[in-house]
Order: sequence, then C-alpha cells, then structure tokens
Amino acid sequence: MSDLIDSLTRAVEASPQDLPLRLHLAQMLVDAGRGDQAVTHCATVLQQDPGNSTARDLMTRALGGPPQASAAPQAAAPPAPSAQPAPPSPAPPPPTGATDPTETGDHDGFDWSAAEGQLGDVSPRPMFVDGDPHASEVAAHDLERPGITLADVGGMQEVKARLDAAFLAPLRNPELRRAYGKSLKGGILLYGPPGCGKTFVGRALAGELGAGFVNVGISDVLDMYTGRSERNITEVFEFARSHAPTVIFLDELDAIGAKRATMHNSGMRTVVNQLLMEMDGVEADNEGVFVVGATNQPWDVDPALRRPGRLDRTLFVSPPDEEARAAIFRHHLADRPVEGIDVAWLARKSAGLSGADIAHVCETATEFALMEGARSGTMRYIGMADLKRSLGEVRPSTGPWFTSAKNVVEFANVDGAYDELRDWMRRNKVR
Repeated sequence: MSDLIDSLTRAVEASPQDLPLRLHLAQMLVDAGRGDQAVTHCATVLQQDPGNSTARDLMTRALGGPPQASAAPQAAAPPAPSAQPAPPSPAPPPPTGATDPTETGDHDGFDWSAAEGQLGDVSPRPMFVDGDPHASEVAAHDLERPGITLADVGGMQEVKARLDAAFLAPLRNPELRRAYGKSLKGGILLYGPPGCGKTFVGRALAGELGAGFVNVGISDVLDMYTGRSERNITEVFEFARSHAPTVIFLDELDAIGAKRATMHNSGMRTVVNQLLMEMDGVEADNEGVFVVGATNQPWDVDPALRRPGRLDRTLFVSPPDEEARAAIFRHHLADRPVEGIDVAWLARKSAGLSGADIAHVCETATEFALMEGARSGTMRYIGMADLKRSLGEVRPSTGPWFTSAKNVVEFANVDGAYDELRDWMRRNKVR
C-alpha cells in the first residue's frame, strides 16, 4: 500500500491538474489512516471544483467525521392513541456561536467554515499574487538556476565564440547596451544532429546570463483540446516574464512551431500564431526574456519564427570535436571503477560520435566488465579492452541526419541560412 501511495503521489506531482487521480490518491490516504495528508489533496480539488461531492465526502472522513450521505426516507410510525394530539415540541435552541446555514455555506449539512478553520495554512494559496509574502511557492513550471556556464562546455570553441559575439557580448555591458539602444531580450535557434548537447548549451547560456532556465517540451505545450495549447504557451511566457531574467528553452521547436504552409490542421496553425504573438510581446513586455529554440529539423520550422526580432540568430551545434569528446569520456567514466584508460586515444578514435553515442560506449563497456564479473564472481575494473570493444560495436547515430542535411544544403539553401552547416560538412568531409 505504501509503495502504491508513493507511486500515485509522483503521478499527481507530474499531472497536478488531473483531479480524478488526485481524488484516488486522497481515497487511498484516508483508507491508510493518513487523513492529514488527504486533506491537502481534497482542498486542492475543491479549490478548482467547489461542487465536487466526492472531495467533500473524503474531506469529512479525513477530518474524522462520518461520511456524508443523503438521508434515507423512513416510514412514519403510527401515532400513539390519545384523546388529543400532542402539542409540537419546541425547537431546541441553537448552539452558542451558531449562525444561519446560508451564511456559513452549510447547505448540505457540512460546516465548511469550521473545516477551513481546522485546515489552517494547509490550504494552497493562489499563485502569482503580487506582494503576498505568504504566496505559494508552487510554480506552474520548473525554474532552474543553472550552475554552469560556457566554460563548462568541453571544446566546441566555434559554438562558444559565435554565442559570445552574437548574443552575450552586447548584454554583458549595460552602459554600452543603453548607449546603443540594445534591448535586454532576444532569441537564437540552435540546430544540429540529436544528442550533441543543444540542451546543455542552453543551460550554460542561462548560467552565463545569470538567468533562470525554463525547459519547455512538447508535452508542456501541445494539448488534445482546442485552445489549451495556446493557453499553455501564454502561461509559459507569463511565468518567464514574472521571473525575468529568464531563458525559455523551446525543445523540439519543429513540432511546436512547424511550417503553417504544410499544415492541414487549423488547430496547430493557431498554436504557431500564439507563439509568434508571445515572442513579439504584443500584450506584454518581454524585457529580460530570452528565447532559445532547439531542433533537429530546422528546415521544418515556420519561417516567421526566424524573422528579425524573434529567433533571428541561428547556430549550428555540431557533433563534439576531439577536445569535447575527451571531456565527455571523462565525465561518463568519472564515477566508474576504471583502470588504465587512455582518454586521448578514445577521443581520437571516436570522430563522428555524438555525445549520446559516447555515453552509450561507456555504458556498453561497463556492461562487458559487469557481466564478466558476474560470471567469475569477482569484480574487475573497466579497462581499455572493454572500451575498444564497445567502440567497435557502436555506430555514429548522426549519419542519417547528415544525409538529410546534405540535400537541404545543396538544394534548399537559397537564403544562405545553412552556410555554416555547409562549411562544417566540407571541412570534415561529410558526404
């Protein structure tokens, strides 16, 4: 029962708006004798759905009272024989301090005012209340404070130089920024093969700016019901504005902001329109809000998102160079029992592998050593033999991506948007 309650608690934390799931958890808490914890969940449901009878019944049980039930009709007992009908009994006086049920909201036999007094400060407070020192710390989105900067990104000197020149340098000097009229907002599009560190670069960029980091994925935006996706986008930007300076990291941008010209679903077109409106700051000021989009398919992103003033700077995040590969190997082998590892040799022999591929190489080598230890009954260190064997089995996952990118570079690079990708492919002889 305890394990099931823990699993349901995690599920509710992941889907806080799922009221039936929250009520199911409250029911199990009440049955397990943990009514004090069930009260919080019931209060949350009643805050959003005041007429929910299930939540009211669970609240009563959690507070130690009998469950609410509708009064069943009873057959009237025959009157006792008497010469004259007995006079009606006087109504008992109301208890001290009692008030009219219409004033306490006691329409269904339950004193909600008393329940609120018993709850005390357990009841959650509304979010985003300006000037309220007791406002709830619960946030609609997770705000990270990255403790990394671009100095923590191994290698990738060209990427860091481009970020510094195009994005960071104008923002580090407030006096020059004011002199040149440079606003403290903007956007950049990171693209490249999967598993090459676009999210890590986004976090490092937020750390470099001293800004909060809001990671927004497809599941945070897209919803099956009409209008909710647009509302989700608005909530993301409102949250970012209230915590500025903030970096909004839009992952898988090609799914959230796909080309409207190729859409057959009018609902998705309005999602892109809402994203464009929020990035423009039509109804609110985006000062201090930086938007970083990341995608593996930049050619599928709506061109309007790359218009000046939106994601007007584009940066190719290439597979890690030799220096970066060495740093990635060191990172993934740091907490494992290793012996006699030549990281420089591994970095030279792993050209073309993405960061995710290198992580897989280390994991596979660990499995080789672990299985041998399980067969022999003695633990042994991970050695170069394991890593060489693993390196021979893992194939670069970036190959299919560059095959698609080659066609775009050769036949669809009319505006020069992919010149950086073309130059990188020529230097590294990617065909």
